Amino acid sequence: MSYTFSREAYERRVAWYTKARFGMFIHWGLYAIPARGEWVRSIERIPSEEYEPYMAEFDPRHCDMGAWMDAAKAAGMQYVVMTAKHHDGFCLFDSAYTDFKSTNSPAGRDFVREYLEAARARDLRAGLYFSLIDWRHPDYPHYGDLHHPMRDNPACGNEGRDFNRYLEYLHNQVRELCTNYGKLDLLWFDFSYGDLRGEAWKGSELVDMVRSLQPEVIIDNRLEVSGEGFGSLAACRPAPYHGDFVSPEQIIPPNGLRDVEGRPLVWESCVTMNNHWGYCATDHDYKPAPMLIKKLVECVSKGGNLLLNVGPDAQGRFPEESRQILAEIGRWMDRNGESIYGCGPAGLDKPEYGRLTRKGDRLYCHIYENSIGPLPLYGLRREQVCSIRRLADGSQVPLSTSWVHSDYPDMVFADLGPSPVLPDPVDTVLEIRLSSDN
Repeated sequence: MSYTFSREAYERRVAWYTKARFGMFIHWGLYAIPARGEWVRSIERIPSEEYEPYMAEFDPRHCDMGAWMDAAKAAGMQYVVMTAKHHDGFCLFDSAYTDFKSTNSPAGRDFVREYLEAARARDLRAGLYFSLIDWRHPDYPHYGDLHHPMRDNPACGNEGRDFNRYLEYLHNQVRELCTNYGKLDLLWFDFSYGDLRGEAWKGSELVDMVRSLQPEVIIDNRLEVSGEGFGSLAACRPAPYHGDFVSPEQIIPPNGLRDVEGRPLVWESCVTMNNHWGYCATDHDYKPAPMLIKKLVECVSKGGNLLLNVGPDAQGRFPEESRQILAEIGRWMDRNGESIYGCGPAGLDKPEYGRLTRKGDRLYCHIYENSIGPLPLYGLRREQVCSIRRLADGSQVPLSTSWVHSDYPDMVFADLGPSPVLPDPVDTVLEIRLSSDN
């Protein structure tokens, strides 16, 4: 039976997500103990017998999911996504299909359950990341695979490995997550590569099962692609396992994203704060909060979301740098969040001094650097502008009547006052109410 795509059902499903705009990604697991990133097993070719003993140490006594969710909420995030299982195969939930799980560690805790309960208690939309790849499972390809830690070890040949048996395991674990933990808002599968994409994962069957158990859940596009590639919905040939959103990684699309027929795509840039997803004790190359605020604005101005990652340490704490960055972003969002939530492209050219976002008849002008003289409001006519207010405090910003722009009678200018220093040196936001006729 051929798949029938319903755009109406699709748009209803993603409506909350395109309003939320800002989320937190959380990568956490055994790899926080070696503290060299979540790909440490693959990069360093660590065999199972050297990696699995970390489970005997996994007892993050300072892990407080309520505090994690409080940090996300205070930063202005509207949704959260946490790794239920990463590529190393270690589960942060109580799976009946493996012993390699947090409930068997000294912690003895089902962290997925704790996380979901904490998120819901704070009215955060909650999702789970689940790796399609499993470097521990005996039936997953080892030797010759592109990423497996034993890919170069001929002693780990693939004779006797049954990939269908692995797929049964994968589907069973996804069924557990969709059955045992209440309503999920988002499932973030990761990732397809080489010949392992789409139906190689029994993708149609997997998504059918997911949607039967979680009919409102939204799913990323990585049953088809990796961090690169757009998927079948973007190609306007949606497969049964198409993604509800495109998931560019460590990049913001230069011009936003559209499908091949020109319709805007739903997308989310997933971005690390430093250079690793999982905790890396030596990586202190953190992006400054002002930069991340502007990148969030950039995503929204292009019609996308920002999913910003935190990698908690082995004790279950957010790194100090991450906490400080989140707090600084939160202070800006507390004053300016209306220019983010529910907003999208303005339909006007990007101004030289910043960016524009829009929600209905509200245009938000994000000013990163001041102008010499009054601020030009490119693309607007005077009769379109009903009022201008500084979003942070609601104070009136008048239209300029200065003689200095008399040579530009068809342009509108805002009078920001005599100080050359912007009220907010990171991003001063003007809320421009437009007439309903425009």
